[in-house]
Amino acid sequence: MKQVRLITDGSCIGNPGLGGWASILRFGEQTKELYGSERLTTNNRMELTAALEGLRALKEMCDVELVTDSQYLKNGMTKWMPNWKKRNWKTAEGKPVINRDLWEALDDEVKRHKITWQWTRGHATHADNNRADELANTAARGQLKSHAS
Repeated sequence: MKQVRLITDGSCIGNPGLGGWASILRFGEQTKELYGSERLTTNNRMELTAALEGLRALKEMCDVELVTDSQYLKNGMTKWMPNWKKRNWKTAEGKPVINRDLWEALDDEVKRHKITWQWTRGHATHADNNRADELANTAARGQLKSHAS
């Protein structure tokens, strides 16, 4: 099984506002950068989209180390989702889960891979996280269009 490192980040100018997302895929010496934007969205939606688009770019089952600076993404996938599903996509307070569409899509993508979730502090010393942040912010400002390199 291929080992892939996926580094993700989302950004929003205003919340809600102009949003951008970025994913960096590393496989051996190869690197692929993906990014895109949405006009009216939230930071959390962009964090989820970054992970979703990064996973969608993988064409076969992989052993993925997913690095994120979003506790929302990491905790949602590793802690909260099982209970949301048991409660028919309701929170512990009985309210509908926000961003359910993206959570369900992520759940489908995650099933295709072996995922290890790693949290990193944002805007710190993680070079790939800083690059993903730069791409997401630039996309949010409309200076980058959706792209895969």
